Amino acid sequence: MASPSLERREKGAGKSEFRNQKTKPENQDESELLTVPDGWKEPAFSKEDNPRGLLEESSFSTLFPKYREAYLKECWPLVQKALNEHHVNATLDLIEGSMTVCTTKKTFDPYIIIRARDLIKLLARSVSFEQAVRILQDDVACDIIKIGSLVRNKERFVKRRQRLIGPKGSTLKALELLTNCYIMVQGNTVSAIGPFSGLKEVRKVVLDTMKNIHPIYNIKSLMIKRELIFPQFKHKNVNKRKEPKKKTVKKEYTPFPPPQPESQIDKELASGEYFLKANQKKRQKMEAIKAKQAEAISKKQEERNKAFIPPKEKPIVKPKEGFVLVVVVHRRVFFINYYIFVCFENFVLESGIYVFVYITTIVIIH
Repeated sequence: MASPSLERREKGAGKSEFRNQKTKPENQDESELLTVPDGWKEPAFSKEDNPRGLLEESSFSTLFPKYREAYLKECWPLVQKALNEHHVNATLDLIEGSMTVCTTKKTFDPYIIIRARDLIKLLARSVSFEQAVRILQDDVACDIIKIGSLVRNKERFVKRRQRLIGPKGSTLKALELLTNCYIMVQGNTVSAIGPFSGLKEVRKVVLDTMKNIHPIYNIKSLMIKRELIFPQFKHKNVNKRKEPKKKTVKKEYTPFPPPQPESQIDKELASGEYFLKANQKKRQKMEAIKAKQAEAISKKQEERNKAFIPPKEKPIVKPKEGFVLVVVVHRRVFFINYYIFVCFENFVLESGIYVFVYITTIVIIH
């Protein structure tokens, strides 16, 4: 006799084997399950997918700062219009300074309330309505990164936040182009809107920047990744064909043949030379040759005469009246005026014999 405990174990083992047989999938390659076909897009959630709607009402509310009140009051009709298309109500309370979104009986999409919550959060974080309304699309998500508590020192926090923006917003613009995301830096938060893969990169760059890692390093790595995924090969070894100096322009095609060129006889007939005698033709040729020779001789004569043209003389400056001292030192002549001579005479009296060794001749001219 088998004990009841053993029977229960055998039954349990049989059930587990049956479950394992059911859960085993058919022989399929894992690569086929993981790959997504090209051009595939997830179908939009329609009312046919959920015709009965939602059982209960859901709502979310968020506060907004005082300086956003004027902008929200201006664009709130557009927010209500965008949410009414998805059967979601939106209310703006200026007294409390809050925004509220809630579902209705006609709401059929259960996830639209989450997207509406993200919409009002982005509007509260100084994101424009044109960018924030993109969150209602299926392939767009958002991420609000809190950076206020990552750095304790206020001055250091401001410097690192400015480093993320860059000079004239160049760093932020480069990050937007590489991640396909819209990024808004406001106060203690960074708001990003875009695809999921881009939001992941944005969060990494923002957190690294607040940890004193310059964003240029992450931007450079993103550029290298993009270059690896979408390589742009340059043909370095192929020599470009040199373009000719004179380019021939192709004429328009015509079915008619070109006109026949004139012969030498036709040209002579047109000019009247055909009817001249041989002596007259020879005389014309000689006259043309003589005319050319006369022009060449005149040009050469002009070039020769240039050497004999006197240059322009400078105006003569009249010398001042007074004594002039002519000093000959080692066979060199120096002209010194009267005033210098007085000083020189004093020098001679002081130096004595030393001066007379070098000066050989002194001539005074009145």
